[in-house]
Amino acid sequence: MTTKHPRIAWAFTGSGHYIKECLALADALPAVDLFLSRAAAEVMQVYGFPVSGLKERFKLFRDTAASAPPVGLFYKGHYDLVVVAPATSNTVAKMVYGISDTLVTNIYAQAGKCQVPSIVFACDAAPEMETEAPGGMVKVYPRPIDLENTEGLSRMDYTEVVLSVADLNLALGPYR
Repeated sequence: MTTKHPRIAWAFTGSGHYIKECLALADALPAVDLFLSRAAAEVMQVYGFPVSGLKERFKLFRDTAASAPPVGLFYKGHYDLVVVAPATSNTVAKMVYGISDTLVTNIYAQAGKCQVPSIVFACDAAPEMETEAPGGMVKVYPRPIDLENTEGLSRMDYTEVVLSVADLNLALGPYR
């Protein structure tokens, strides 16, 4: 008898914030499809993860169509969870205000409409943070509006906001 693993739609945005760790977590799960925003495809390359290499391990959806056709998979019950990790302040703001104009914001919106839970690893989690840039670690100072949007996202239905890789790993526990 085989056990069905939950199918996860993992979305990457244009952030390099713990991108290596997020990819490692996705890779450790048994049933993950990747959804890349246009910016994510660029950032992956900058951080040494070419899209061609990702295709070897994952089913891959890219933001190439205005209507985001892969959202139809949510209506068919194909996914049990959406993960947006890492999530830029731009993506978080769009999700909070209901703007669905990218592949990532569309799958988040459709998941909510289908009552599929989402886990979002928001990049802007504290007034002062360290993050890895292509040249090494840098200090960043998220704007108050970015912190407010992260807080607002945590109040959205079917959404769990995590603020660290450790918290993301913990939240993924039931989906292993």
